[in-house]
Amino acid sequence: MINVFIGFDSKETVAFHVFAHSIMARASKPVSITPICLSHLKEVYCRPAHELQSTEFSFSRFLVPYLSDYDGWSIFMDCDMLMLDDIVKLWDLKDDRYAVQVVKHTHYPKEPTKFLGQTQTRYEKKNWSSVMLFNNAKCAALTPEFVNSASGLELHQFKWLENDTLIGDLPKSWNHLVGYDAFSQHVSNIHFTIGGPYFDEYKKSEYAEQWFDERANMLHVESGTDL
Repeated sequence: MINVFIGFDSKETVAFHVFAHSIMARASKPVSITPICLSHLKEVYCRPAHELQSTEFSFSRFLVPYLSDYDGWSIFMDCDMLMLDDIVKLWDLKDDRYAVQVVKHTHYPKEPTKFLGQTQTRYEKKNWSSVMLFNNAKCAALTPEFVNSASGLELHQFKWLENDTLIGDLPKSWNHLVGYDAFSQHVSNIHFTIGGPYFDEYKKSEYAEQWFDERANMLHVESGTDL
């Protein structure tokens, strides 16, 4: 079973469901998809919202190893994405030498805001945590107590690890940043990090057509058949 956790934000509900559909539609092995939804985490997550966090799962994403009982492997992904490949290929990149594997972007956005007027923050290792392949047993430092109290930079810059040698690389195609990375037909996972096409101002962004096609496929119902 491939364990996938997707960040859930009430402002982007449609994004979560379209992304989950895009994963399931292309997966060649069983996939378990769990939303990281704050209303499900009331017993373990009590961190107040920070004025600079752009999504409801900005920090709760780091509970994935805890939610996995610190056992086996899990994948975390933001909801503002679209899978164009078989997630089994990502799963097969697991490497026991590492505690976590990410796409190591060099990403310093120039725009001051992103979707819904959210502040665009800039920091080292930005967007590394938007796709994470967790080796859960090696992420024992990510207890609910730590996730509730650590600073944003401690979490997103992986300072909970002994050192950066425990962070492995993933191919860039698994976290393609729309609007930053050069357009390509050969990407595995699209990330609408500035804003997804479900927001009016981003309806004409790169890969928007693929996203709307995926939504249409998700909503498709066969009619005229006998039940």
